[in-house]
Amino acid sequence: MEAFRRQLAWREFGYYLLYHFPETIHRPLRPEWSDFPWRTEAPELEAWQRGRTGIPVVDAAMRQLWQSGWMHNRARLLVASLLTKNLRIHWLRGAEWFWDTLVDADLANNTLGWQWTAGCGTDAAPYFRIFNPVLQSRKFDPDGRYIRRWLPELDRLPASCIHAPWEAPSCAEMLREIGYPSPIVSLMDSREEALALYENWKASIKNRYDIHSQ
Repeated sequence: MEAFRRQLAWREFGYYLLYHFPETIHRPLRPEWSDFPWRTEAPELEAWQRGRTGIPVVDAAMRQLWQSGWMHNRARLLVASLLTKNLRIHWLRGAEWFWDTLVDADLANNTLGWQWTAGCGTDAAPYFRIFNPVLQSRKFDPDGRYIRRWLPELDRLPASCIHAPWEAPSCAEMLREIGYPSPIVSLMDSREEALALYENWKASIKNRYDIHSQ
């Protein structure tokens, strides 16, 4: 019951924000994020939308969304984090896709959720949050049942490699046979690149503020 009440509070908070800051449908709540170097057009966007990123839990979630119009909240966090942090594609592209495909799409909560994940909304965390989809998949679905449900082509893979098949040479031949793609991005490298970009951008914001305050 307490967990349910927390979700109701988040819902009401989303409505509060949208009422007082209606511009957040299209612009970040924190104005300095308008200058963040998002990628607005990228070929990886379609791979993300169609569940062809090569990262099984992300692809499973995106195919569930496409086929059923719904996905679990944790899955929403994972796919949003990959899009905005690892791929650095503008959060609006993700928000627009969710708005088009979710049967429970809610403008206030969709806006709140995407800006929270991207880091440009109501988030007091002093760091740049980046979810690791492989670690999350192994933790919450160790046998890979969710992946097998929505990616039946991976059903033959053992649980030891279904979460990150590119890490297991023994699975390489099987992946080639079924035509499942290699990851469109390196989770480790893109994480480091995103953190470095964020730190450089934050420093530039601070420098501009220091110059204007002199």
